[in-house]
Amino acid sequence: MPDDVLRLAAADPLAVAVTGAIRQGDLVALRELLAAHPGLAVARIIDSGGMSRTLLHVATDWPGHLPDGVATVATLIAAGADVDARCTGPHRETPLHWAASCDDVDVLDALLDAGADIEAPGGVIAGGTPLADARAFAQWRAAHRLVARGARTTLVDAATLGLLDRVRQAFTATGAPPSDEIDAAFWGACHGGQQACAAYLADRGAQVNWVPPWENLTGLDAAARRGATALVAWLRERGGVSAAELPDPFRPEAG
Repeated sequence: MPDDVLRLAAADPLAVAVTGAIRQGDLVALRELLAAHPGLAVARIIDSGGMSRTLLHVATDWPGHLPDGVATVATLIAAGADVDARCTGPHRETPLHWAASCDDVDVLDALLDAGADIEAPGGVIAGGTPLADARAFAQWRAAHRLVARGARTTLVDAATLGLLDRVRQAFTATGAPPSDEIDAAFWGACHGGQQACAAYLADRGAQVNWVPPWENLTGLDAAARRGATALVAWLRERGGVSAAELPDPFRPEAG
């Protein structure tokens, strides 16, 4: 980050004013502030924890779908905002990561149209791409739009989104993927409510009751959360149980 970038505490009156204009979709006020304060378009707003974000991050922050979001993004980019700028802190996500995490497809398209890197790493999900964020947070419209716009898919991405042809390709291109990747993809298929992908992966060795390190849920739990009742029934037929029903490996045996 260049040393001459404007840095504003979140409570600074200018930060409060420009953040308010963005969140309210007040384009007149936003343009006036940008004109009156050169460098504001690339400014960093620093929160109390030391994390910094750009104005494009403000425009894509949760829950997204701000009034006139597309026009706001266009205004900021026209004023010099870096479409691929990263927040700083525990993660280094771009505005596209944030738009994907909010299922804000219109703003996502605006960022991509302005040249945002669709494969940008640094996401909260294992340092991954905007697509990894979207499918992990069940932001299905954004996930499918990213794929439609050319995002590369991992096996987990493909299984979660029900892209069975791509799942099959993962087993035919260079042989079977590693078993832990198959398990994660199976869990992803359950998370996405994708029974055909789950069945394909189960037939290729996926553990039906695998529990991921990031969430204490089996595939059955994930499918139930998704509301995929037919998939839940199918998992039960295959021996699927909830995490609460699994034996506790740390529980001493009675005796």
